[in-house]
Amino acid sequence: MRKTDVGFFPSSNASSIVKAMLLWSVCQFSVGCSNEPVDDRSSFRDAPEARVSSGSVTAELILAADSSGWLSHGRTYSEQRHSPLTTINTETVNRLGLSWSYDLASSRGIEATPIVHDGIMYVTSTWNVVHAIDARNGKKIWSYNPQVDKAQAAKGCCDAVNRGVAIWGDDVFTATIDGRLISLNAKTGDVNWDVNTIDKNKPYTITGAPRIIKGKVIIGNGGAELGVRGYITAYSAQDGKQLWRFFTVPGNPADGFESPTMEMAANTWTGEYWKAGGGGTAWDSMAYDENLDLLYVGVGNGSPWNHGVRSPEGGDNLFLSSMVAVRPDTGEYVWHYQTTPGETWDYTATQHMILADLKIEGEIRKVIMQAPKNGFFYVLDRETGKLISAKNFVPVTWATHIDQATGRPVETPFARYYGKKPNIQLPGPLGAHNWHPMSYSPDTGLVYIPAQETPWVYGEDSDYQYAETGWNTGTDFTLGMLPTQKAIIRALKMSLKGRLLAWDPVNQKEAWSFEHGGPWNGGVLSTSGNLVFQGSADAHFSAYNATTGKRLWRFFTQTGIVAAPISYELDGDQYIAVASGWGGAYVLATGGVLPTGSKNNVGRVLVFKLGADGDLPELDQDTGVTPVLPDPIEASEETLKIGLKAYANRCSLCHGDQAYSSGLVPNLRYSAITKNAIAWQQIVRGGAFESKGMPKFDKILDEKTAEAIRAYVITEANSDRDAAFYRSLQ
Repeated sequence: MRKTDVGFFPSSNASSIVKAMLLWSVCQFSVGCSNEPVDDRSSFRDAPEARVSSGSVTAELILAADSSGWLSHGRTYSEQRHSPLTTINTETVNRLGLSWSYDLASSRGIEATPIVHDGIMYVTSTWNVVHAIDARNGKKIWSYNPQVDKAQAAKGCCDAVNRGVAIWGDDVFTATIDGRLISLNAKTGDVNWDVNTIDKNKPYTITGAPRIIKGKVIIGNGGAELGVRGYITAYSAQDGKQLWRFFTVPGNPADGFESPTMEMAANTWTGEYWKAGGGGTAWDSMAYDENLDLLYVGVGNGSPWNHGVRSPEGGDNLFLSSMVAVRPDTGEYVWHYQTTPGETWDYTATQHMILADLKIEGEIRKVIMQAPKNGFFYVLDRETGKLISAKNFVPVTWATHIDQATGRPVETPFARYYGKKPNIQLPGPLGAHNWHPMSYSPDTGLVYIPAQETPWVYGEDSDYQYAETGWNTGTDFTLGMLPTQKAIIRALKMSLKGRLLAWDPVNQKEAWSFEHGGPWNGGVLSTSGNLVFQGSADAHFSAYNATTGKRLWRFFTQTGIVAAPISYELDGDQYIAVASGWGGAYVLATGGVLPTGSKNNVGRVLVFKLGADGDLPELDQDTGVTPVLPDPIEASEETLKIGLKAYANRCSLCHGDQAYSSGLVPNLRYSAITKNAIAWQQIVRGGAFESKGMPKFDKILDEKTAEAIRAYVITEANSDRDAAFYRSLQ
């Protein structure tokens, strides 16, 4: 153990026993001591097999969409995620095999789309480590560890994840979870520049991949759940200088407005909304039309979620849950379309947006398409933002339809929970479609969506007060926790669904669907070989007939896949590549109680081609060691009630429903820290493990409440809902 690993101890009079327990638990609360990312930027002289030329990436190169690489997040600026390659097709896909794999030395949440240029693949792993790999054989060229501030990463809502890099000129660009934007030399991995993009005093994060337009690196941020104000910013690719910033929600009117657009938006808000930031973070999706010269940005949920708390006298709250078009040179507002006015359910519109030209009623229309969390599939005129059509692509209970004349949803009477009884609803906050990218095939005219059904019980938190640390939703998360009866949990599990859905955007109807075992399946790639590729939560990667939905090929990946695949061609060989590694919000919250069979510590890049017959390393065998539970403690019903509510709202989203962890983070039921009240306080309130990604809650949890959480966890650990109980639900 390095000396730096023990530098977090608070200066206190803690006993030597407590200190020893803290030391013993370091690995439990980190990504894994044996998997600490390394900074290894080997030069090309040390990697003669590497093939990097001086071919600089330009807009013209991205627009040309050469099949030899994958130059932008969605392959092209239109974000269709469709490859024109045909060597791998419905007739040959049965000969597809593993060509190579690359170990990402990571144990959680691999969400990156690889970028491929000049035979080199660039991909990110947990904690924003960037890897440059020979795309022909999987040999490492260099890796770069930005040494992110893991204390800042604890402010993220949904795991320590990242969705990849961008490439421009001779440089690679990455954005980190602690809010930095970094330019690296593509050949060596050396840092060109490193700039901060956020207010470090606020709970901002970045999980999205940058886009680069006209030499401008464009990136948004996350943090709405914790209480921030959203924006998207353009930086110079040459030196990292900030060029413009577009705020997605207004700030405090007393401070003045940055633009007439923000003044207009402020008219749709009421109350002191700015105190909790307002939300509206642009944390993922973008697209660009080079002919219209419009950049499209997807905007997220409100802060807090609860509209009645956030904007008590009503109002649409622009630009929450909206697609917004701006000029990429200046950030000037052009148009917007709001999918969920007065958003109150975490129905973000940050989901993947696709540009296409569709023949609708005999006329070719330039459209932008999105399937956001709220369950409706939208087709808009991308020049004006006018609604062309919208229809639900999964069962929806919060609205009956989208009014064609106004473009607004027609809500059901009990959808809004402010001042009302709790309401079970579809979709829940995980959405009908989350961040996992969809694709569009111009060959079939279909959009392929990683769709899901995830119900949730919404009800307001009667004790809500804004907190500087932790989530700010204004909703009671205890209502969304799983019941404790096995039969009811099984029934609920049956209602959690996931599917690969082929959607006809012209006629707004399903073409076909393939049912998975549950939600949270990977992003999608379509190809001109009439194929669709997708990874799934049950640790498989599959190919489907794009026309019929028939599964034609499947490969066991050992770990669930949430990222989206790509395809590229080198030396006449077509490759299919995907980054594997199970993680994210659904996994952290429910992966222990609703397991999929996915293994940890096996995050990899997997690359396939015809005729290959490679194998993955064998999984480690179960050691058979039985974890030791803490001894029961006496706690009153009132204490356990306090502990349950605090745990649900502050802990469950990382440490799991019913305190049963997915394994990506420590299982508190078996932790040595849980067994010691002093050590528990030092971590939960004192921040002893803040540098490992465990936040301190001293500002919002007093000692009594923190101890009540410990009592709740110990009581759960000694309940009949043990490991055997949850295994029996599989």
